[in-house]
Amino acid sequence: MKLVIDANVLFSALIKDSATRRLIFDEKLELYAPEYALEEFAEHRGEIMQKVGGTGAEFEKVMAVLRSRITIIPARAFEKHMKKALQVSPDKDDAAYLAVAFALKGAAIWSNDKKLKEQKRVKAISTSELLSMLGQ
Repeated sequence: MKLVIDANVLFSALIKDSATRRLIFDEKLELYAPEYALEEFAEHRGEIMQKVGGTGAEFEKVMAVLRSRITIIPARAFEKHMKKALQVSPDKDDAAYLAVAFALKGAAIWSNDKKLKEQKRVKAISTSELLSMLGQ
């Protein structure tokens, strides 16, 4: 299953060992994210490390593992879909996730953002829905 994973789901996986973290490693899932999602992580590195209680080296190790499971999509690969994504998105901050889903043709978005479910162009799946779909 192709899923565009949003930054809040990634933050959740980083902060604690949880169902979200286990799902990231489920081989039935093909995970994608816009390249700016990693920039967001870098911006919030201090906050994440404070919540996790880890060191910079541990943060980098976790990031390397996430990068191994998540295909990062460069902006040039989805920029032609941004206009449509901005029109559909209930929040301009989510437009890149929608644009990546459009570019991947048939991908859903893994997000717990209720606003994202308001749009009807791309299926938005919450963590709990994903767990149910996978029988976990």
